[in-house]
Amino acid sequence: MKKFVSEFKEFISRGNVMDLAVGVIIGGAFKTIIDSLVKDILMPLIGGITGGVNLVDLTFSVRGIKVGYGLFVNAIINFLIIALVIFVMIKLLAKMKRKKDVVEEVVVEAVAEEVLLLREIRDTLKNSEK
Repeated sequence: MKKFVSEFKEFISRGNVMDLAVGVIIGGAFKTIIDSLVKDILMPLIGGITGGVNLVDLTFSVRGIKVGYGLFVNAIINFLIIALVIFVMIKLLAKMKRKKDVVEEVVVEAVAEEVLLLREIRDTLKNSEK
């Protein structure tokens, strides 16, 4: 039992688990923002474009059973907006990483060139002392 507890403590204290927990919390808050965007901004605009149709109220009947598909359409719109925002964020992060990699590469090349020059100076000094 002690081993199990110590392994659990090690697992829970890893950076990845904490990052995941923070990601879930931020994701929940992000979902609230997207839900509000869709409900309070996009749906009224779509309703205005479609002549006042409220997607949430859309239904059809099958053998007397009322099926409300408007909420499903709303969920699809939420998903597409979230997917779009995440896609754009990933693209921006990748672009920033590429720029960072290029800068690091230039710095490494500059350092390598300086090291070569210093080695040449060292070797010249060694040869001149003989």
